[in-house]
Amino acid sequence: MTDQELLDLSAKAAGYKYAKNGGYIVVDGIPGNWNPLSDDGDALRLAVKLHIGVRAHGPDHWLQKNVAVALWDAGEQSGRVTIQVDSDFLRATRRAIVRAAAEIGRNMK
Repeated sequence: MTDQELLDLSAKAAGYKYAKNGGYIVVDGIPGNWNPLSDDGDALRLAVKLHIGVRAHGPDHWLQKNVAVALWDAGEQSGRVTIQVDSDFLRATRRAIVRAAAEIGRNMK
């Protein structure tokens, strides 16, 4: 799935009214271009809105080196998204949140 598809499905899951402006997404009520893949604030708002719990594992946690995990629970839709971290925990955590949100959006009718 492309980054654009992830963003579209995430916006759908959050119930955001949005428009595409060039390569950017503009969401009603959120200033600037909405991109939770690159903006910590957008990612946190998305996680809170969709009740996505986030847990970032450090390099020594359960011997799972450099892994960020996002958990969500949305009725019948529940699961875990795990992202391997190269060196940027924030980027991996944002991506895990967006992937979890996109999965919720993909399963919406």
